[in-house]
Amino acid sequence: MITCMGIFLVILAFILLLIGLIGAVVPLLPGPPIAYIGLLVLQWSGYGGFSVAFLVIWGIITVAVTVMDFILPSLFAKKFGGSRAASIGSFLGLVIGLFVFTPWGLIFGPFVGALIGEWIHNKKLGKKVFKVALGAFLAFFAGTGIKLITSGIMLFYAIMAMF
Repeated sequence: MITCMGIFLVILAFILLLIGLIGAVVPLLPGPPIAYIGLLVLQWSGYGGFSVAFLVIWGIITVAVTVMDFILPSLFAKKFGGSRAASIGSFLGLVIGLFVFTPWGLIFGPFVGALIGEWIHNKKLGKKVFKVALGAFLAFFAGTGIKLITSGIMLFYAIMAMF
């Protein structure tokens, strides 16, 4: 039996899933967590049909992707030959950019932070410093791609559950 509350919850679930997909690209919107809440709302509506294991696994994936998005810039800075100072600078640039220069600070904060961190470490501005900062910048795009894929798959499963 279809109820008004059930229909409302299904609509809410899909709104959350779409906001999650948008949030995978738009800084400051935590895409995968919002999409996961959409899955939970769909399950609560009675139309999800997801198993407990499915929801737990996607909960773990959501947490992992969200945490990874914050640590990728510092990992990439290190992978591109950066020092610990570049990794710390990249992370600090992300955090400061998140609160101070939103939304551009979230995009360019890791780059600037890694650049400053590596510059302080090397005491000179050169090709290596920019290479490390580029690594942090690429990490932002890698994280965005992973969030987009994760949110998109959750939306796919929600659509499949409805049909």
